Amino acid sequence: MPSNSQQTFRVDGISCANCAKTFENNLNDIKGVNHAEVNFAASKINVDGSVSISEIEKAGSFENIKVVQKNNEQTKEPFWIRYDRLLLASLLILFGFVASFTFGSSHYLPDVLYGMASLIGGLTLFKAGLINLTKLRFDMKTLMTIAVIGAIIIGEWREAAVVVILFAISEALESYSMDKARSSIRSLMKISPKQALIRRNGIEQNLHIEDIAVGDSMLVKPGDRIAMDGKITHGFSSINQAPITGESIPVEKSLNDEVFAGTINQDGYLEIEVTKKSEDTTIAKIIHLVEEAQTERAPSQAFIDNFAAYYTPVIIAISVIVAVLPPLFGGAWSTWVYQGLAVLVVGCPCALVVSTPVAIVTAIGNAARNGVLIKGGIYLEQIGALHSIAFDKTGTLTEGTPKVTDVYFYTDERKKALGYLKALEEKSSHPLAIAIIDYINNEPVDVTPTEVQQFTTVQGKGIKGEINGKTIFVGSAELFSNVIPEEVKTYQESGKTVMLCGTDEEILMAVALRDEPRKESKNVIKQLHNLGISHTYMLTGDHAKAAAALKQDLELTDVKAGLLPEDKLEFIKKYEGNIAMIGDGINDTPALAASSVGIAMGSAGTDSALETADVALMADDLDKLPFTIKLSRRALFIIKQNITFAIGIKALALLLVIPGWLTLWIAIFADMGATLLVTLNALRLLKIR
Repeated sequence: MPSNSQQTFRVDGISCANCAKTFENNLNDIKGVNHAEVNFAASKINVDGSVSISEIEKAGSFENIKVVQKNNEQTKEPFWIRYDRLLLASLLILFGFVASFTFGSSHYLPDVLYGMASLIGGLTLFKAGLINLTKLRFDMKTLMTIAVIGAIIIGEWREAAVVVILFAISEALESYSMDKARSSIRSLMKISPKQALIRRNGIEQNLHIEDIAVGDSMLVKPGDRIAMDGKITHGFSSINQAPITGESIPVEKSLNDEVFAGTINQDGYLEIEVTKKSEDTTIAKIIHLVEEAQTERAPSQAFIDNFAAYYTPVIIAISVIVAVLPPLFGGAWSTWVYQGLAVLVVGCPCALVVSTPVAIVTAIGNAARNGVLIKGGIYLEQIGALHSIAFDKTGTLTEGTPKVTDVYFYTDERKKALGYLKALEEKSSHPLAIAIIDYINNEPVDVTPTEVQQFTTVQGKGIKGEINGKTIFVGSAELFSNVIPEEVKTYQESGKTVMLCGTDEEILMAVALRDEPRKESKNVIKQLHNLGISHTYMLTGDHAKAAAALKQDLELTDVKAGLLPEDKLEFIKKYEGNIAMIGDGINDTPALAASSVGIAMGSAGTDSALETADVALMADDLDKLPFTIKLSRRALFIIKQNITFAIGIKALALLLVIPGWLTLWIAIFADMGATLLVTLNALRLLKIR
């Protein structure tokens, strides 16, 4: 039965980027399909129009591509079943070698065995290559088909058979490498349970996640994985959030705290109210965004694709010249046609085409597994090229809430002074008041509750109230007529906010507060500088002294203080060169959008941050930033290495044409070796932590 409109199918069997392109072209040729797009990295296809599963599989029959049925676990067939043709063809070649030694190379039996090996091992190759020839599509399968048929025509049966087998092995290795590269996505897909224990209308039952509704009560035992996003309504526990945020340390969760699908409940029984459908959970969005990101072509990949479009016709032209030109000047036709076929084989753009996407797929997948969502190859490359990063201050470099750092008493009656301070601050909801109350409540001094009368706010300066017949003030130094004490000046010069408590006649105590830097901030800035980030800016609306003090503490290169959101945007827009902006993904959205790379942190469960940022650090943890820079730099280096390897190996092989040493064996080994080399080199990105 046809499927209508927008449909997404998961498929198995796409072994190479060129095969994916051929498959996509075949899909777009189906009547009723408006547009089809193959996601090679994620083994998915998106189809706009009317198409059946049988039509999709027919379009991919050249590669034995199959649609993976929904809700079925994707399992690989055993090696001997998946590669039965390859194994049989290899045995026939082996028998062919034995026959040539037994009966002599001129006997018909070796050629028959080699011919059978070519036909059995190269059936899918010839099928795809001949179809491409009829449509004038010149990809690697087209070139290989021409080369093998040409070798058979000139009587090189053994060479043809070996080329077919080595090419099949090359494709199998490429398929294996891509499976390894995709492993990060597949591991994400497997971490979320398919069923959950749900209490609905007083009845407990196991339901598939697609049948669970928003508002259902999910029951989670210790050690179980959480199947759906939700909010805790009963119980408390430690939750291992590593699959979502990459955090290695479990997070304590209790009543009304948010939990995510795929995370692990470690030690407590929980009842959770489901807040999102299965397709809307944080892990589902991450998987979708990572898969989409891996289809976004990086600048280097776009260059390679364009280069390959010209490269393949040039190789065909060179092979024709090598095959035809020397015989016209007295060379042997059989010798130079053979050399031309070898040029055709060695010129296959397989290694070149795969050199960039396999590195990008691996890097983005590894990042996702470690709690960093990079939303495309273009951003991966831009991160790697960065030399400047701008940070929001509050909540990014700092904890986001003020804390008491220093207390200085001007009276011996400390308990009374603390009592006055607590009594007044309890009447206020200001963040500074909350920080002061937290500090006093954690002090070992037992402060006697005191009644406040005639409590009022002094606009812009502080608060006051009457306690035991005395008017007590709490606020900035401007609230007091006395001379500002030296201690207060010292605190202010170090970037702290100072609150004084006293009467008209005397100051009783001073409290210094500051939004403290995160414990990891200084080390992260140091790591970034060591990685070659030469400019680290802090953009803040805070006053200059506080900003300057924090700049010195964290060893930032520069600071811009007293900025409104529009000022931050203006700074980013006018900055000469590439610059990344990192913030909370909401308050700094304009600056994030205008930067070369917008990085949002603490994005787990934050839909707006996941949608708007170019890069999302899922945990509220700056430590992920140096890892992201290092991974991106390494990916860029490996992409350059791969391109050099792919072109260099082929160039060396082509030089063997000059003395006439190039054989089909050497050609296919050069092609297979280059493909294997670039894929294995890219897989090294999986090891970066």
